[in-house]
Amino acid sequence: MKIKNKLMINLCLIIFISICGIIWWNVPSSLTNIEPYDVSKIEIFDGNTGTAITITKISDIEHIINNLNSVTLKKEEVSLGRMGYSFKTTIYKANGKVYRKFIINSTDTIRNDPFFYKDSLSSIDYAYIRNLIKEQVK
Repeated sequence: MKIKNKLMINLCLIIFISICGIIWWNVPSSLTNIEPYDVSKIEIFDGNTGTAITITKISDIEHIINNLNSVTLKKEEVSLGRMGYSFKTTIYKANGKVYRKFIINSTDTIRNDPFFYKDSLSSIDYAYIRNLIKEQVK
């Protein structure tokens, strides 16, 4: 009888942990939750061209931060061991400390190790960042 009870408890525990893991994996999350005025600069390195820019213009910071604050992401897959990226992004707070580091790969994919995240609405303004980099290169 004791063996059956232990087996039942272990089975329930495994089922509970599995359900919690599935819920954790599928719960949408946000990448940023910061006010644009709390950001001093955004550094972006374009992995496609090798170009690095520092964004300090308030209107550009507002646009990028408001866009990122509005994006809802879901875990897609593990990113560990993967190479290459588009825009390696670092957001700095007004006090100069790093707020977030992540990689924007496209209009719907962000890499925030150890996972790739997808935005089902493809609402990441990838083109805006690409245009900022192009302007800087000119």
